[in-house]
Amino acid sequence: MTSSPVSLTPGPDSAAARSHRLGGWLDGILGMLIFSASLPATRLAVRDLDPVFVTVARAAFAGLLAVGLLSLRRSPWPPRRDLVGLLIVSGGVVLGFPLLTALALRHAMSSHATVFLGLLPLSTALFAVVRVGERPPLLFWVFALAGAGLTAGYALMRSATAGGEALTSDMLMLAAILVCGLGYAEGGRLSRHLGGLEVIAWALILALPVMLPLVWLLRPHTLAGVGWPSLAGLAYVSVFSMLVGFIFWYRGLAHGGVAAVGQLQLIQPFFALVLAALLLGESVELNAVLILVAVVACVAGARHFGVRPVPKPILHPQESLP
Repeated sequence: MTSSPVSLTPGPDSAAARSHRLGGWLDGILGMLIFSASLPATRLAVRDLDPVFVTVARAAFAGLLAVGLLSLRRSPWPPRRDLVGLLIVSGGVVLGFPLLTALALRHAMSSHATVFLGLLPLSTALFAVVRVGERPPLLFWVFALAGAGLTAGYALMRSATAGGEALTSDMLMLAAILVCGLGYAEGGRLSRHLGGLEVIAWALILALPVMLPLVWLLRPHTLAGVGWPSLAGLAYVSVFSMLVGFIFWYRGLAHGGVAAVGQLQLIQPFFALVLAALLLGESVELNAVLILVAVVACVAGARHFGVRPVPKPILHPQESLP
């Protein structure tokens, strides 16, 4: 029988508290680095595979891994009251974000799509107000809206010069950021009592009854035209982006504090741009870099003024396993 979650409440300056915060930062950094490769890996996957198939396949494969992982950990069933929240997480980070980004990357380089990741902290904050009840001060919204304005201006400028195809990719990426922010905020709320690993694992499992039949229906008729880079991209987004990254990310939020470790999202786009250049040979536009720097500065200011005291970490015995 699995024991109930226990609360450890070390003093704010105790060695245990410092150790938990350091572990949280290390976990958060690992999660952020794993997520940074998601867009370049998705770009590789959709070169030879249909983006809808990539979306359902990554969720189905990760869901099967989640079943095995929760079985090994003997994790209990989540409370019925959390079902709606888990469905929101599933729709946001399991289905919505992967599908919308895969469709967007059919029309744009991952280096361009990465610019929109600078809006993810703002999207998460907006849904934190709606779903979690947080109330950041005015200066938070000044910086957050400035960052949103810069990103929207860049998108409109590019759309005017590149035509409707660019506008399509920009709208898809904006939608992806919105649903991902909702999934992050709802997952953060649920992880307070379920645990981060359990939140993403159950969200994946809830999606399995839909994803498994779709994988069979949408499977390629032959793999003859599918190169190994596309297969490698699919494997990465299935195992790491969809499951392993969330294990480290949510554990980092729980141990290091949501406000503190969440700021790591601000440097994620930089790593993604570097990976796009190294793995895909894409050129990184100077305008994209300048806008990205400005957006990150604005969101960093918003996060600074939006910080609230972080509650003491709630540690779950199951989280001791990798």
